[in-house]
Amino acid sequence: MARAFLFVLDSFGIGGAADAERYGDAGADTFGHILRACAEGRADREGLREGPLAVPNMMSLGLGRASQAATGSKPDIDAPLLASSFQGAAQEVSSGKDTPSGHWEIAGLPVRFDWGYFPDTVPAFPADLTQAIIRQGKVPGILGDCHAPGTEIIERFGEEHILTGKPICYTSVDSVLQIAAHETHFGLERLYELCLTVRRLVDPLKIGRVIARPFVGETLPTFQRTHNRRDYAVPPPEPTLLDRLTERGSKVIAVGKIGDIFAHRGISEVRKAGGNMAMFDKALGAMDDAGEGDLVFANFVDFDTEFGHRRDVAGYAAALEEFDRRLPEALARLRPGDLLMLTADHGNDPTWRGTDHTRERVPIIGIAPGLRGGDIGLRPTFADMGETVAEHLGLAPGRNGASFLTAIGGLATIGDHA
Repeated sequence: MARAFLFVLDSFGIGGAADAERYGDAGADTFGHILRACAEGRADREGLREGPLAVPNMMSLGLGRASQAATGSKPDIDAPLLASSFQGAAQEVSSGKDTPSGHWEIAGLPVRFDWGYFPDTVPAFPADLTQAIIRQGKVPGILGDCHAPGTEIIERFGEEHILTGKPICYTSVDSVLQIAAHETHFGLERLYELCLTVRRLVDPLKIGRVIARPFVGETLPTFQRTHNRRDYAVPPPEPTLLDRLTERGSKVIAVGKIGDIFAHRGISEVRKAGGNMAMFDKALGAMDDAGEGDLVFANFVDFDTEFGHRRDVAGYAAALEEFDRRLPEALARLRPGDLLMLTADHGNDPTWRGTDHTRERVPIIGIAPGLRGGDIGLRPTFADMGETVAEHLGLAPGRNGASFLTAIGGLATIGDHA
């Protein structure tokens, strides 16, 4: 029995979504626009990076071909493909362009219902919800009550929060209610308890996530969010790939916020760290520890939170290059019969208007030593990834998606077509 490693580069879309116009994102292309900005010198930053985007390892897994499958246009950079590599793209069928929808669909469960959202008004939250938060959360009131980026809202209300003890509550175009509070003045555990309370309160509204956003610092110039973020997501309404694996007795090691996204269902073990590179270290350790039939499911969130939402093109490009430089360490840990797949959960084009996710197709690139790789084309749902992992690990087919292991032009064992 084989092992599988599924790495999600959070928000690394590759454009081309058929329904992007519906979301106001027609033309968004996270990878393509970063690539162009780097080529034109608009992503140069002294002491950080300069010149054309350099991601040779992802290109050798077929990132360029994945981009072409998504958009129909061949990117200006390319590289020879590694043997046993596979490449393609996928279109999301779930409603929305948020983290739970993307990850659940990757794990074989498209979101067919509509999430609840808060209007872009002030106040953003219904009065009865606000009063329930104050009463049941035992807080003197709330600050914010609006749509806002996370760093900006802390700058606006951080000092008042420290003085009054009122948590900062805000939202975005995603199905989310975020609560920012100071780790020591308010208390980290108290923040987590408040989020659990709010999670119960917003369940009837079909809000996808309540997110704890702790920060430190004493004044506006010193405020800084910490890596103690915690997401409280709605549990998936049906079994996912993760449930199917753990029920069989296989181990699912969740790296980063994967456990939170799935409400810790179908998760055997959680490993967290602060920052993409520390997360990469955790992922490598999980690869070392994974046994036959196990899945390592990792999320690299900095692409989204630190660079996509902040519309930081140079920072996003540098993070991609940093990730790419580490990729050979993961490749070196693969054994014959293993499967490593890289993808994303949505887009977050740092050149786009606003600060929110963008509706895009995602790359499916990877490698499977001992298997014959190839072009898997444009997949109609992210769920094809989950079903591919399921087949690879010996599970019976699920209800959604289709494995591309045996698809024409997809992957096949070396002996099958000799």
